[in-house]
Order: sequence, then C-alpha cells, then structure tokens
Amino acid sequence: MNIAILSRGEALYSTKSLLNAGEARNHTMEVLDPSYCSLAVENGKAALYFQNEKVEDIHAIIPRIGASNTYFGTNVVRHFEAMGVFTVASSEGIINSRDKWACFQILAKNQIPVPRTVYASFFEFEEQLKTFNGKPIIIKLLEGTHGEGVILTESTQNALAIIETLNAAGVKFLLQEYIEEANGADVRAIVVNGVVVAAMKRKCKIGDFRSNLHRGGTSETISLSSEEEKIAIKAAKALRLGFCGVDILQSKNGPLVLEINSTPGLEGIENTSGKNVSKSVIGFIERNKM
Repeated sequence: MNIAILSRGEALYSTKSLLNAGEARNHTMEVLDPSYCSLAVENGKAALYFQNEKVEDIHAIIPRIGASNTYFGTNVVRHFEAMGVFTVASSEGIINSRDKWACFQILAKNQIPVPRTVYASFFEFEEQLKTFNGKPIIIKLLEGTHGEGVILTESTQNALAIIETLNAAGVKFLLQEYIEEANGADVRAIVVNGVVVAAMKRKCKIGDFRSNLHRGGTSETISLSSEEEKIAIKAAKALRLGFCGVDILQSKNGPLVLEINSTPGLEGIENTSGKNVSKSVIGFIERNKM
C-alpha cells in the first residue's frame, strides 16, 4: 500500500517511527507536509496537489496535525476523506479533540466521566467561582497542548484576577476542579482501532502540577484497571479517533478523562512501555485496507 504521513517534521521521532514501521511491512511510505498541499474541487470531485503535483495514489493517511496548523491541516484530512482515502483519525475527531469544551460536551453525551468543568461566562464569573467552594481551580484555555494555557489557582481571589485578565484579552477558557488526590500525575493510554495498545503513568516535576513529559515530567509503565481501559476505549470511539492518546486522572471517585490527544507523541510512550505503537497503527491500516 501507499501510506502518507501528514507531518511538518520528517525528522521527528513519531514520524520516523511510523515510517520505519510501515517500511518494515513493505508499504510505500512518504511524508506530506500539509503546508505544501493545494486543495481543489474539479469536475465535482475533490482533488489534492502536493507541490503542484496531483496526488492520486494514496491508500491511507496518518495525520500528524500540529496545534498551530489545526485549521488547514484538518482541511487536508477532510479532503483526503472526500477522495475516499482511509485515515486513522477523522478530521471531525481532530477538530473536536482540539476544542476542549467541544470534547467535554461529546464525552458528556456519551456518559464518560470527566472532572467538573464550567464554560466561563463573562456575566457569571464570580457566581461560577463560588460553585467551587473556595477550592483550587484549574483555568484552561479552550485550545492548547503540552500543558500550555493551563493555570492552577490556589484561591478565589487569584482565580478572579486571572479570569479578568483573560477576559480583557478576549480569551475563551474553562474552569475545572483540581483533582488533588491525583498528586500531579495522570495516565496516558494509547488507543488504536478500539484497543489500548500501550499505557504509562506520568508524574509532574517538583514545583509543577502538569505531568507533560515536555515539561520535565517523568513516566513509568502501568497496567490499566479494567475501568480505565474501558473508559479510554469509549472516549476514543466517542471522538471518532481510530488512533489517539487518552489522558486519565485517577480520582477517589474513579477514573476521569482529562483530555484526548489526536496526535499523541510516540517517543515517551514507546520508550516507557516498550511497545511498538507505530506497528499497531500500520496493522490498523492493513486490517481496514487489505
């Protein structure tokens, strides 16, 4: 098969891992930078060009769409979908996973537990803050990755000051309960084709509360409970993502889905778990296209 990885970084670990896994299975692999794709509708059909050359022989794509390129990147994925090309992550799923509030709404519709979250309203800030009963609050921008745009506030006064600043800047955000018993740790589960193929527990560095490995967090292998595995699979299905990372908090009330990443990094999870996630992704494509 001819498989294209949509990525702006051919030298990145994740991209190279997927390339190697595909080549090991004798597939023709290539990397297409979405920035160099031109989209058109010709004679009533979707047509796509890469560096002015028409693309007509791709059987499947693996989207690696960065947060800074979400709008056009997902347009490229949608165009491939219109051309009948198989994708391991739907354009709709990528867009909904990037919008934190849309993601929580979809999870709620599917009765998947998440931390208590409130969409901040300009006219109700102080009243909304009161509903957290003076406990620490997480303020999250609607869009953000690698822990960016996530702020822990220790008091209502502190939260209000930050909220007023964000509002003045026209920034949209969420208010979320802080799960203290998680102790700055979460679980990352990688779901491929409805199966958890790898998992790890991430712990924040001293002085931080975000467990992202990009921010100095540490990781260790972990075996998910049956409930955690079930929730991860259900969340991936709800977002229509055949390949994604599901972040879970271990709370006193059971597992809570914190976030869904439609373009999960592979270096941390493969090195920590010892699992070849890329091989699972290629296998997913094979089962759907061969």
